[in-house]
Amino acid sequence: MKIYSPTTPSRRFITGIDYSKILTENEPHKKLTKGFKKAKGRNVFGRVTSRGRGGGVKKLYREIDFRMDKINQPARLLSVEYDPNRSGFIGLVEYQDDKEKRYLLLPREVKTGEEILTSPTAPLKPGNRLLLKNIPTGAKIYNIEIKPGGGAKMVRSAGSFAEVLSHEEGFALIKLPSKEIRKIDDKGFASIGQVSNPEHRFVVIGKAGRNRLMGRRPIVRGSAQYPASHKYGGGEGRAPRGTKRPKTKWGKITGGRKTRKPKKYSDLFIVERRKK
Repeated sequence: MKIYSPTTPSRRFITGIDYSKILTENEPHKKLTKGFKKAKGRNVFGRVTSRGRGGGVKKLYREIDFRMDKINQPARLLSVEYDPNRSGFIGLVEYQDDKEKRYLLLPREVKTGEEILTSPTAPLKPGNRLLLKNIPTGAKIYNIEIKPGGGAKMVRSAGSFAEVLSHEEGFALIKLPSKEIRKIDDKGFASIGQVSNPEHRFVVIGKAGRNRLMGRRPIVRGSAQYPASHKYGGGEGRAPRGTKRPKTKWGKITGGRKTRKPKKYSDLFIVERRKK
């Protein structure tokens, strides 16, 4: 972790990642980047559906290959890079056969010059991608496919990993980072290892200005608003909530109401719910 000198009151508590010891490249590969328009918390009609978003520094989007569909073609890792759109580090790889370059989400142990392979029976090495049915129990995995061929959907944030518990009747029992145990089709692929940048969770933002650079605007408390704007608004001085249970600005109940559909299609695959 990187700790700053307390030149200002807020800087006393700020911490960050020391990228100089990890990254090998400052500029992204231009052919794999594109610009994109920020939603700023708005839906397709332009209406704000998530308050407190907007602004922030301009970013280029890096096209990450989550499908990794070049089977049995080894790729050499050329560089380790920072991606402003995700918490883990990414790496530029070059495939041996056709010299095509792609960005991949990296595990924490892999280094430049090493080979990464996608194969049903690839060696059990961090970064390699193989079928779930060929991964032994107790192995750490990330970039997990929910449906075979659908690309990585689960376990992609910094420092996260899932654990293979067992194999039974065409399914692999996976313990997710949330401690939920789920059955996943063992004909799908998963990558070996733990996602890079595990220190991400120790970063202290430290000041409001740093949040603004990330596109997070201030949130006004409901009790600080007037009655027409919020269910908690109004009153002289600090007033109690005045309602039986917590509500949103629009009167919808929060804080305990279950939002998951009672008959969701994936309930069949959940063996054990996450711990509360």
